Amino acid sequence: MNRLRFTDALSHIKLLEILAPFDPHVAGTPPLGIDLPTSDIDVLCYAPDPYVFTRAVWDAYSTCDDFSVRQWTGRENPIIASFTAADWTFELFGQALPVPEQHGWKHFQAEHRLLRIGGTRFRAAVMQLRADGMKTEPAFVATLGIKASNPYETLFEMAGWSDEALAALLRERGF
Repeated sequence: MNRLRFTDALSHIKLLEILAPFDPHVAGTPPLGIDLPTSDIDVLCYAPDPYVFTRAVWDAYSTCDDFSVRQWTGRENPIIASFTAADWTFELFGQALPVPEQHGWKHFQAEHRLLRIGGTRFRAAVMQLRADGMKTEPAFVATLGIKASNPYETLFEMAGWSDEALAALLRERGF
């Protein structure tokens, strides 16, 4: 499949402009350069009023294919909307927390730093696990050889580590 680059898909549907009042941040695998043909585009938003966020998303994207919107009953009760447009699936997360405080953003930041520090061998190892069907966060943790019951929490904790601590872990694991 020959689809648009993720940045072009975002522009095509004017997502960042439409969601500008909610401080949208693109996260997930495409901006990390570790996406697969089945990857989606995750956008994290600051939505202190879930109704206002839901209404804006509904007004802009409810006519897109596979549109759905729901409220998760987990941490922070985010609104999650998904739809297909420009040959991509989009997942929008609206939470009452500023984006830099959201777990998804902290995972993304930890992954970004690990890829930057770990270099091409680390990236290739993560990509191999992803290509074999592993989800992103578990692939990072498994590549690091960490036995974790919750890889999402492990990456959340690693977001608070210094670059030096991450580099030491990567060296210890052969990267």
